[in-house]
Amino acid sequence: MELNVKKIIFFSSLMFVAIMQVFAQLSPAITSWVLNKNADTGYGGILSNVQIVQYDTANVYVSCTSIPGYSIGPWIGDPNTPSNQNFVFKITLYPAKNSGTPILVGLGQIGVWSNGVAIYNASDGMTYNNVGVWHRNAYYFEGPGFDDCLGHPDQHGCYHHHVNPRCLYNDSDNGHHSPIIGYAFDGYPIYGAYGYANSNGSGGIKRMRSSYQLRTHMVNRDTLPNGTIVSFADEGPAVGISYPLGDFMEDYQYIAGSGDLDTNNGRFCVTPDYPSGTYAYFVTIDSTLTPAYPYTLGLTYYGVVQTGNTGPTGGHNIPGDSTTVYTSVQNIKKQINLTLDPNPVINYTYFYIDPASDNNIEGGLYDMSGKLLKAYRNLQPSMSYSIDFTCFPAGVYFLRLQTSNTNFTKKIVKVQ
Repeated sequence: MELNVKKIIFFSSLMFVAIMQVFAQLSPAITSWVLNKNADTGYGGILSNVQIVQYDTANVYVSCTSIPGYSIGPWIGDPNTPSNQNFVFKITLYPAKNSGTPILVGLGQIGVWSNGVAIYNASDGMTYNNVGVWHRNAYYFEGPGFDDCLGHPDQHGCYHHHVNPRCLYNDSDNGHHSPIIGYAFDGYPIYGAYGYANSNGSGGIKRMRSSYQLRTHMVNRDTLPNGTIVSFADEGPAVGISYPLGDFMEDYQYIAGSGDLDTNNGRFCVTPDYPSGTYAYFVTIDSTLTPAYPYTLGLTYYGVVQTGNTGPTGGHNIPGDSTTVYTSVQNIKKQINLTLDPNPVINYTYFYIDPASDNNIEGGLYDMSGKLLKAYRNLQPSMSYSIDFTCFPAGVYFLRLQTSNTNFTKKIVKVQ
């Protein structure tokens, strides 16, 4: 009898492990990454996107350089240079709401985009007069030095985005639910700017609006968003030409219900990847596609944050011995659909591969003589890619893509 009980316990344990592994294999936290399968390089000849994804029954380990596959730079007035960060981020497969004291979204990496680039919060790390009260908004103070993809490197060489990563996905596609474009370090997904109008998945598609609003009646920066009156020594500069409204994070106030998202800049909702619902963050932009505060996450995380990812030495986790390497599976849809803008182009153009397209698309950019100028491998649907024309003369070019099922050609005109 005792032996039978032990057998039952043993086989029950095996079944539990098998169920956990099946769940892990189905989790979008494993399948949503832009894998670099061909040792492709980006800025400075550094390996781009995500090199490897490993997982066990509890976590996903994402190895990346923080260098994207799209073209980056230049950064006007920024002396920093991107370098290989050799990150290994750990994302839990079982995120949980934080029922205790909210965890502040600090400086440095707060999550990782699906292409392995670090996510930073809305602050540039500086405060007015260095007194720690009025925190400078990175988009206003550093934004003029952002590249066309709205990113830049920090003093340690970590290329990152504080705001909507416009080259990672098609942020003008308001007809489809945005894809997962990253994960926060509490394990919850980050989507692009568009979601279902209603949290239950109904009502069509709409742009998700932040519930942080500018304090438009503020003239003097002598009160904080919660109404606290600051001392004279802690006052910020008066609102005016030198420091317009929006320059500081405290220029915004959270007003519940004024937008679609909560104080963390997310909501619990149904998404294409989580049909039963999940908490999800959304990047926020306005009707002109301009980044809208707080841009990615709010001031605090929604969930419990694991150790090992944040802080100056964070992002260098060690996967366990029992991890499995994720290998993406081709999903043939027998078509290629994409949009390309701008065309004609002066410096850069961007093409977005529609979600209804094939996976693992290959091809290249050719000139009029048929010379291959740039090769593409393993392009994926729901993703945006850039083409740098700055070194090419004016003329006609052709973007030719193909899968085992179909071919596609798009004419691009380069003007002076």
